[in-house]
Amino acid sequence: MHDYKQLKVWNKAIDLVVDVYKATGDFPKEEKYGLISQMRRCAVSIPSNIAEGAGRNSDKEFCHFLSIAHGSSYELETQLIVSQRLELIDSTSSDALCARINEVQKMSYNLQSKLNSQN
Repeated sequence: MHDYKQLKVWNKAIDLVVDVYKATGDFPKEEKYGLISQMRRCAVSIPSNIAEGAGRNSDKEFCHFLSIAHGSSYELETQLIVSQRLELIDSTSSDALCARINEVQKMSYNLQSKLNSQN
């Protein structure tokens, strides 16, 4: 079992959630049940799955949940691209969020690799 609150990737993912909530706060109200909801759920899924995996009994299970978090990060990145193309978010904000997502993706991948090499 790992202390997820001490994991850098979990903390970066929490910061990402806050940024996504702020960014989607300016989206049109008609997107409340569309992109806003979907993007927020994806963002929250990332640190949630990291935490759930950290609480599991084995590194193999932890890797499984890191993989789910990793997938959610790509889903969120895709939704940001769609939002930018729909002009719901400017390119500067979208690029900054995508950079943060990419950082979390790399950290998650590196943690998975480390856990897998220990087995």
